[in-house]
Amino acid sequence: MITKRIIPCLDVKNGRVVKGINFEGLGDVSSPVELAAYYSGAGADELVFYDITASAEGRALFTDILTQVASQIFIPLTVGGGINTISDFDRVLKCGADKVSVNSGAIRNPLLIEEAAKKYGDQCVVLSVDVKRVDGGFRVFGRGGRDDTGLDAIEWIKRGVAMGAGEIVLNSIDTDGVKNGFDLEMLRAVCDVVDVPVIASGGAGCMDDFTKLFKELPKVDAGLAASIFHFGEVKIQDLKRELNANGINVRL
Repeated sequence: MITKRIIPCLDVKNGRVVKGINFEGLGDVSSPVELAAYYSGAGADELVFYDITASAEGRALFTDILTQVASQIFIPLTVGGGINTISDFDRVLKCGADKVSVNSGAIRNPLLIEEAAKKYGDQCVVLSVDVKRVDGGFRVFGRGGRDDTGLDAIEWIKRGVAMGAGEIVLNSIDTDGVKNGFDLEMLRAVCDVVDVPVIASGGAGCMDDFTKLFKELPKVDAGLAASIFHFGEVKIQDLKRELNANGINVRL
């Protein structure tokens, strides 16, 4: 039986980990290097590192900090932010990333998914999608949730998987940082149309939210969260013990 993964997310801006609500009002949290080392030893299954302003600022991802983070951890590392070309994939992987997350770069050039999957393998390509409800549908937003692309999220995700994305991170802008639980409706719509791992992101506020996520949507592979872990509201090992007690298979 496949174990469910618990994944902390480091949103990095100007070399610091930050966190906001609904992608806005970012506040300083900690050093990404220190936080990464802490999570590596605290039971996290993987770590996600997003340079959250790289795309909006039109620059390459900060590789110096990334290299330091990769050197401190002993769990898989997914990295995203400003990934627009195959050379960006190459640079990030050489810094120590195991998987590369594409978002705005893939919206601008969907062939990037296909090219990267052919060169590095599907398992290396993560399609991260920022989604918000617009006029009763699920809409894709680009540049860190700033731009309404007009793309239907479900159709875009299906296309991404068909082109070689080996994993989906679904970021619900509606529930981001609100701590009222994961966006189960949005996640269900995605799980119904793809057969690759789906990672739920946005809305975790307590341990029960993870239990509900995996109980109601057994096809979801992982739960990703930031602030509840960063601020010590939920300890990862406590969460895993709680999930295990509820019959959910996790790596203890």
